[in-house]
Amino acid sequence: MNRKVSLIGAPTDVGASVRGASMGPEALRVAGIGAALQSHGVEVIDRGNLSGPANPWLPPVDGYRHLSEVAAWSSLVYDAVLEELRADRLPVVLGGDHSLAIGSIAAVARHCREQRRQLRVLWLDAHADFNTNVLTPSGNLHGMPVACLCGHGPRELVSIGGATPALGPKSIRQIGIRSVDPGEKRLVHEVGLEVFDMRFIDEMGLRHTMELALAMMNGDTHLHVSFDVDFLDPEIAPGVATTVRGGPGYREAQLCMEMIADSGLLASLDVMELNPALDVRNRTAELAVDLIESLFGKSTLMRT
Repeated sequence: MNRKVSLIGAPTDVGASVRGASMGPEALRVAGIGAALQSHGVEVIDRGNLSGPANPWLPPVDGYRHLSEVAAWSSLVYDAVLEELRADRLPVVLGGDHSLAIGSIAAVARHCREQRRQLRVLWLDAHADFNTNVLTPSGNLHGMPVACLCGHGPRELVSIGGATPALGPKSIRQIGIRSVDPGEKRLVHEVGLEVFDMRFIDEMGLRHTMELALAMMNGDTHLHVSFDVDFLDPEIAPGVATTVRGGPGYREAQLCMEMIADSGLLASLDVMELNPALDVRNRTAELAVDLIESLFGKSTLMRT
């Protein structure tokens, strides 16, 4: 794993249904993300925050809410992530709402094409985020990033990164899903997205789930983790706007992160949807930092 990390703040909630995710990057910094990673021998450079359009808080147009603003933020994230990858650094995008993953993953996909590397995306989330403007009940673009990356979305978003689609559904493994809209379910099934929902995890266990999600990778695989904090059960992570009961608890989440770390292939990371306005004494941010430490090798005992 690359031990040179660049933190990139993306303080916006233009794709979200509730205000507040724009404060997520600062909450992660207050929770000590930089020092925590440095304590594990990681070289950390904090690039500060990107500066993009403000949230106009307008209703949807043609099924998309704030499309031009989301496209602008996605392009900013795309450029920033690609620059770090080309400098042989591991970018960590501090969100911000999950529509930002359109930019980060499009950049990773382009880098993989240029380097002729296999891409695997682990999408840790309560939601499939595979809505379209026709299917969406809200028009909020943070419910559409996976669809956009797979080519189902507006030109302004599906073309970011120079290839449409940015990646195929076979490159993605979704974990922890437990809230999918009715029309979205049909589209997920049609495209063959591999989804390990909470029923699968309950029946098969998280260890087996992660073994499947991490299977068929090798030293030429670029592993990108897109971590929506609502992946976690709201009992332990209240600081998100789109809570869904029944998510992974602390030990399950730690096992998930530790198994990713054990692969040695993590090469880029998103941390999304942290909403300090809904948190309790920054405990969700502190938990997120704790889990991110595990992604970078924190464990109870030395493991070989």
